[in-house]
Amino acid sequence: MIGKPSRIELRAAPHVRRPVGVEKIMLHVVLALLPIAAFSVWQYGLSALALMATVTLACLLTERAVNRLSGTASTLSDWSATITGLLLALTLPPSFPLWMGAVAGIAAIALGKALFGGLGHNVFNPALVGRAFVQAAFPVSITTWVPAYAPGRFTSFIPTTFTLPLMTPPDISAWAKAAVDGFTGATPMARWKFENVLAAPSDFLTGAVTASAGETSALLILVCGLYLAARKFMDWRIPVAVLGAAALTAWAFHLFGPQRYPDPFFVLLSGGLMLGAVFMATDMATSPVTPKGVWIYGGLIGVVTVMIRYFGGLTEGSCTPS
Repeated sequence: MIGKPSRIELRAAPHVRRPVGVEKIMLHVVLALLPIAAFSVWQYGLSALALMATVTLACLLTERAVNRLSGTASTLSDWSATITGLLLALTLPPSFPLWMGAVAGIAAIALGKALFGGLGHNVFNPALVGRAFVQAAFPVSITTWVPAYAPGRFTSFIPTTFTLPLMTPPDISAWAKAAVDGFTGATPMARWKFENVLAAPSDFLTGAVTASAGETSALLILVCGLYLAARKFMDWRIPVAVLGAAALTAWAFHLFGPQRYPDPFFVLLSGGLMLGAVFMATDMATSPVTPKGVWIYGGLIGVVTVMIRYFGGLTEGSCTPS
């Protein structure tokens, strides 16, 4: 019998589908990021809150502008731009001027997402594209650090927060030292690499370290990641591969040079490795989908991160500039 031809749809892998939409997955990622964001505000006060709000708003406005220019329906409801804004803000120093944070948000969406065709087509994590852009554009501001738990953080802003566009941010070293006695202005990674001083493991768990807004509590990041893994909104193998490979590499170096190379716990807890492993490397659009590919992908990230930390010119090898 001759009938109407059937319509054949050709779709890219993966072909196994779950009754869960992009919006639901992204919403739960936002929920998992909120405790980390709240902890950052507790540590750094109003400036951290203003930075996260500014960067996220810049991402949302840029996303909407791209929708209008391209004549497509609004994609703000899929939460992807919100995730980009929150993640990007968490990789920046709390002292980062707000206008620079807005530039980072615009670059993240325009260059890291829209340029490649939108959600699912990007080849890089948009938040990291935005951070890389401002690291190249504003190298001094992105490596200016302030102490956590400074008195008055809920009643006043860090002096650099409201720096005007194209104006040089003020030197806040005197302000930081006055806020916290003994403040050195160096992150734990920098103090280890250039001064051979190791921070106490408890400092990483309580957040009593100088670092980017969202990398100070490795334990909290891990708990939020476990929530996503338990809900099957994240491939648990990726962070396990990243952290496992980093730990094994660090252990091998520490075994043969304990005076020169830190122990694996320091490597895992310091810097942006935990945030990168849990929330950056697991980006569905830029990570592998096959089991073997996932393990290789995560393992390479872990090994390369440690190699950059030990032998590179920068102190960090993952997603933050510390």
